[in-house]
Amino acid sequence: MIALVAGATRGTGRGIALALGAAGATVYCTGRSTRERRSEINRPETIEETAELVTAAGGTGIAVQVDHLDPAQVEALAGRVEREQGRLDVLVNDVWGSDHLWEWDTPVWKHDMDKGFRLLRLAVDTHIISSRHLLPLLIRNEGGLVVEVTDGTWAFNETRYRENVYYDLAKVSVNRLAFAWSRELRPHGGTAVAVTPGF
Repeated sequence: MIALVAGATRGTGRGIALALGAAGATVYCTGRSTRERRSEINRPETIEETAELVTAAGGTGIAVQVDHLDPAQVEALAGRVEREQGRLDVLVNDVWGSDHLWEWDTPVWKHDMDKGFRLLRLAVDTHIISSRHLLPLLIRNEGGLVVEVTDGTWAFNETRYRENVYYDLAKVSVNRLAFAWSRELRPHGGTAVAVTPGF
């Protein structure tokens, strides 16, 4: 199995990458934080650590530094996976990196707008850019799977306001992306799901 976890640096992305490794998968672990360069949130976890943990779990971990907001970088990533593997079986969209951007219980007229739009770009645009460039590999064979990682089920998010407009839109949008991918993948024998790891 060939898998790619976009946003594998830490948390749920790292956990999913490790589970795929334990199942024997080759896992491309992507993100912005490396041993040489940290992302804007300056956390210590790195994609190299995740790749090493995947290999230790029984799979093959491959760390690739990618900013998933940059279409050229994601296109280059897709080209590398194609050259090295010829296919992609599982795509996990778990890019987030927005913990420092939201302001809890803050109305739109008080929330920093630049931070809000940055949050939305990291939470939604990254998933779309990744899918745009990686789904052509995934649909080469039937049975491909896309996993959209979010926070809150469809039913939970439908009836609750998620702290501020930017966070709320991010969480609902990722659920909706899984629905959209399921429609686009159906003619190719693919599946998409939204997963929430819980609180």
